[in-house]
Amino acid sequence: MKKLINDPNSVVEDMLEGAVLANRNLMLLEGENIVVRRDFQALAAANKVCIVSGGGAGHEPAHAGYVGHGMLTAAVAGSVFTSPSVDAVLSAIMAVAGPAGVLLIIKNYTGDRLNFGLAAEIARTAGVLVEMVVVGDDVALDNDGGLVGRRGIAGTVFIHKVAGAAAEAGLSLSQVKSEVETAATGLFSMGLGLSACTVPAAGKPGFKIEDDEVEYGLGIHGESGVRRGPIQRADEMIKTLLDRIIDQGRLQAGERVVLMVNNLGATPAQELDIVARRALLGCIEHGLKVEAVMVGTFLTALEMAGCSISLMRVDDPLMLRLQAPTEATAWHGMTEPARTISRQPCRGPVAESASIAGAWSSDNARQFKTILQSVTLALRQQEEVLTELDSVVGDGDIGISLARGARAIEDSLGILDLDRPAIALQQISAILRRALGGTSGPLYAVFVLRAGVALSGAGNLNAVSSWANAFQAGCDAIVNLGNASLGDRTMLDALLPAALALHACPDELEAVGVAKKADAAASKGAEETRNMMPLKGRSSYIGQRALGHVDPGAYAVTVWTKAIVSALESPGR
Repeated sequence: MKKLINDPNSVVEDMLEGAVLANRNLMLLEGENIVVRRDFQALAAANKVCIVSGGGAGHEPAHAGYVGHGMLTAAVAGSVFTSPSVDAVLSAIMAVAGPAGVLLIIKNYTGDRLNFGLAAEIARTAGVLVEMVVVGDDVALDNDGGLVGRRGIAGTVFIHKVAGAAAEAGLSLSQVKSEVETAATGLFSMGLGLSACTVPAAGKPGFKIEDDEVEYGLGIHGESGVRRGPIQRADEMIKTLLDRIIDQGRLQAGERVVLMVNNLGATPAQELDIVARRALLGCIEHGLKVEAVMVGTFLTALEMAGCSISLMRVDDPLMLRLQAPTEATAWHGMTEPARTISRQPCRGPVAESASIAGAWSSDNARQFKTILQSVTLALRQQEEVLTELDSVVGDGDIGISLARGARAIEDSLGILDLDRPAIALQQISAILRRALGGTSGPLYAVFVLRAGVALSGAGNLNAVSSWANAFQAGCDAIVNLGNASLGDRTMLDALLPAALALHACPDELEAVGVAKKADAAASKGAEETRNMMPLKGRSSYIGQRALGHVDPGAYAVTVWTKAIVSALESPGR
């Protein structure tokens, strides 16, 4: 187990101390794992209802992250995945209770119901006005979850917000409870898990999900879900969740809802946005009107990978509660979604030197196409080799990037102006800059762009010198843009020797002979990078560990120089 903790037995205390240190508006109750608003005593003076929630730790930012003006007055934390004790809950109630009373909001788990419920009974005997709302929004299990009811999961955060806003507005305890119960009856959620999680005190996962599996309806403490199945495309998995939520919630076309896409702990932000995309499009397809959306980390299960989706019916009064201001740090606010994906057309370069670019024969154009096909095929075939090379000395993306660029060129062969090679090269540059990411993208794009511009001024497109000058111009562009030079262990260690070889070729030498000389020089230069210390790029971070390995950028150059030779040797294919 690897975690950023001090002691498995002090995780909750350390976490809450950090939360309070980071927010001067919060404080801890002495001797308990209870976070309260620093101004909680002012609520009693203002005759406002206090809102208390809580549960086992491990669901951060819930519940302490929702303590603040406009949301919770106090949050009680138990040990990880363990309900807080009756005495802890009672301490929270007695600390914040004023004449307006206290509303407890809990998720539907046996431990929480028992401990919060008993604490409420004891507080009532002391004369405190206390009410409790139990949230059960998880629709994973059949119908209403059986005799115990549905479990409470991330949708509970919506209920915290409604309760806090209603209390802040000055409503009585019975009125706040009524609004909260109304909201809770229209709240439906379901999640899926991609991995297990580890309770710090246990030191190992309490269950296992295989790499090719997903568990639908997995509980926020690792409780069994409704079923396991093979991992699928995100759209298919999210459709499963959304369809279940809409069916169990009996949501009808035309109804107004709010949407929450919640990270269960270890899901990257990019995946949450992919989930949000499908969830929003699915709501539109079902005819639901999504008034507002939240995408982020709201209630987790430690480091579990996965997500949950929540939909809640809303009307104008409920929207006012959700949109009311709050100082709770974990409530990031809601955004109004778009009904369609808006796109603004991009502006390209003003001109591409079309008026001055020369043309050549249709035979040359066909051969140019054959060369491009050979180059793109070779780059796709060498994707894994390049990726493996780059994984040793870089970030492992060059094979993927160049293969993506190759496919983009293949897809555009039909629209390239192959009769005018200078223009075709500039078109290829535009394709590459859109398709390629990482370091190789801009470098190849500027290489081909500058070569095309240089070729547009050539008097004789069939002269070796014209192509040598264009190749050199491309190399110079990489030198300037990449701030690199020969011997830095980069693609230039293959490109610059090839440029010198091209300059040395007489104009009367046939194309295949020229290509072979350039390829031989590039291959020799690439091989020499084995003994070079990396001075540029990500390989420079690993120093001597790069020695003995060919630079992947230089090797990639040899892939396409050899492909050019192959195409020229077999012009009829």
